[in-house]
Amino acid sequence: MTAPDWTAVLSDAELAQNFADIAPPLTADAALLEANTCLFCYDAPCTTACPTHIDVPAFIRKIATGNLRGAARVILDANPFGHSCARACPVEVLCEGACVLNARDEQPIRIALLQRHATDSVLGRAVPLFRPGPPNGRRVAIVGAGPAGLSCARDLRRWGYAVTVVEAKPSPGGLNTYGIAEYKMTPAVALAEVRDILDLGVELRTGVQVGRDVPFETLLAEYDAVFVGIGLGLTGALGIPGEALVGVIDALTFIEHLKTHPYRDTRVGRRVVVIGAGNTAIDAVTQAKRLGAELAAIVYRRGESDMPCFQYEYELAKVDGCAFRFNCRPLRILGNGRVEGLEVDTPSGTETIVCDMVITALGQTARTEFRVPVDHPKVFVGGDFLSGGAEIVNAAAEGIQAAAAIHRKLRETHG
Repeated sequence: MTAPDWTAVLSDAELAQNFADIAPPLTADAALLEANTCLFCYDAPCTTACPTHIDVPAFIRKIATGNLRGAARVILDANPFGHSCARACPVEVLCEGACVLNARDEQPIRIALLQRHATDSVLGRAVPLFRPGPPNGRRVAIVGAGPAGLSCARDLRRWGYAVTVVEAKPSPGGLNTYGIAEYKMTPAVALAEVRDILDLGVELRTGVQVGRDVPFETLLAEYDAVFVGIGLGLTGALGIPGEALVGVIDALTFIEHLKTHPYRDTRVGRRVVVIGAGNTAIDAVTQAKRLGAELAAIVYRRGESDMPCFQYEYELAKVDGCAFRFNCRPLRILGNGRVEGLEVDTPSGTETIVCDMVITALGQTARTEFRVPVDHPKVFVGGDFLSGGAEIVNAAAEGIQAAAAIHRKLRETHG
């Protein structure tokens, strides 16, 4: 990863503390107390607010009675990625945001922490909560081993399908493994969740890129159905002078390097500017700050109220000491071989922000490695590839829906 020559002087202990779990798990006593605070609503707006419709009152009631395995089964039955969602889901605008206690100006039930408490009890421990169905003689290929693809694979295995997942990267998990801020979820946690799915008998082939290593047409010929959940592609370009300078990097590449190398091996600038204001931009700027950047600033072309990131993420970045520059339109990146500054257009005129690293976070482009014949009767699509970028829970929900659609289709055509 190309970055400035300057390296932050932080000890290994400081780096470990900066990237420690941002939401430590509940103790057993705290979980029991929290679970017994739930009103167990009959209409359960928290369940309605969840895209995978986890029966929240049901799993909390099981926690309250000491049945953690039963609670985990309720969660994971509805959402194969229930553990990672407990760590990285925007619960403030979903289940916890819908909690009826909000209307009483009370603290909502800490659903995410309770969900993590339950799923922690089974994660990576080879606890057989689910079993594959009797073989039905049908084969399904899944392209992409992210939350959408693996959720689809899990449910298809429970119906007895032989499932093969092909993934271009060396490890499965998608953005759970490579793209979520380290202090929210480590690759080890993401891969443990994936292993629980693969243990149902899902075949995984990593390092295989469809279109390069295997033609899409081959999958159509050899399988009864193909699900495509490959996510999105590269970060969009700025389209301004200076993007090729050393010290310019896109946010996903920056985060992936951090998550796949020791913290000290991810070099960061002394003064870092992140262009963009979505959740990925926040993940990039906070992690640059936690790596030791003296200045870590968001530059956004619109106003504060227009930021697409969640309010919680914005507040976290401010607590971390990140700066924000609004109504600043990037004009060009300055430097002689390496980044030396960013020229921006502001309401008061042109200004230069001195920096030695620029991280771009402008959203991702569509994947173009191969053409997906979406109108083909064997082809099903989902996840970010379909939605254009959403949350883990949305990808999981679309994978589950696709599995059900494949199951219906193959029963209709093959009996």
